[in-house]
Amino acid sequence: MPAIEILGFEKTYMVGFWRKRPKCALSPLHLTVRDGEIFGFLGPNGAGKTTTLKLLMGLVFPTAGSARLLGQEWTDPRVKAQIGFLPEQPYFYDHLTAHELLNYYAQLSGVPGKERSRRVEAMLQRVGLPEVKGVQLRKFSKGMLQRVGIAQAILHDPKLVFFDEPMSGLDPMGRREVRDLMEQLKHEGKTVFFSTHILSDAEALCDRVAIIHKGELRGVGAVEDLTSSVQGKVEVIWQGTQVPTSMKALGAECHVTGDTVRAIISESQQDAAIDALRRERLRLISIVPVRTSLEAYFVEKLQRAETTAGRMA
Repeated sequence: MPAIEILGFEKTYMVGFWRKRPKCALSPLHLTVRDGEIFGFLGPNGAGKTTTLKLLMGLVFPTAGSARLLGQEWTDPRVKAQIGFLPEQPYFYDHLTAHELLNYYAQLSGVPGKERSRRVEAMLQRVGLPEVKGVQLRKFSKGMLQRVGIAQAILHDPKLVFFDEPMSGLDPMGRREVRDLMEQLKHEGKTVFFSTHILSDAEALCDRVAIIHKGELRGVGAVEDLTSSVQGKVEVIWQGTQVPTSMKALGAECHVTGDTVRAIISESQQDAAIDALRRERLRLISIVPVRTSLEAYFVEKLQRAETTAGRMA
């Protein structure tokens, strides 16, 4: 049974002050997320990521279409108890402490009183905030507030978790901790659906991703499939800081980093590059095919969409 089935979600807003006109925020969207996977919803700002999440949460209503969460209608109140949600810009009561806030959300989520205190302490430990549990939230940094938001989203042990830009405001260490947390949730059998425009996080985490642009789905698939195509080039790495003239003559794009040199050349020039390094007595470290990155795939999809839109205009 899929964890999420989006069946033609569509959202149109009326914009303007005097003469209102319709603006399509989300074209008919069909998307399936499997149970137990980490799914990335990728797109630039304004692409429709947050609109989709708000529709799934029931915070706004679709112009058309429906969805199923964990095999139930997305509007069914019973499914709400099985999902957790972190909005992009959460707002919490400034004068509550982290412990008080989570205790409050635990009560709202129906966590039994006997278990509540233990669950709150465990969540604070899990998101790295046990030392500041008695500090008022108005004194927290943006990254610390983001961690509190993640804690409230998983406090009631949901089966399905939605994160809207969960890495926002976090330093590199914080982002690493959130990635580790998502992987833990997956190992616990939960499904994680998160939106982001930070492609490195998606590439490191996701089983599958979907790319959305201007409200339309542009591509979906496993990360390893989307990035498996070879570009017809190889990366040659050798020891030292010397770039032979013969290597430059092959049209190599060379970059010196520390005591190694990385060069990108055409696959057809691979043997000639090896001969050039051998003549210069340079130590070859590796030769690997240059594969399409998730970033390259993402940019290609967006550029293709813009080109298509330009021709239609």
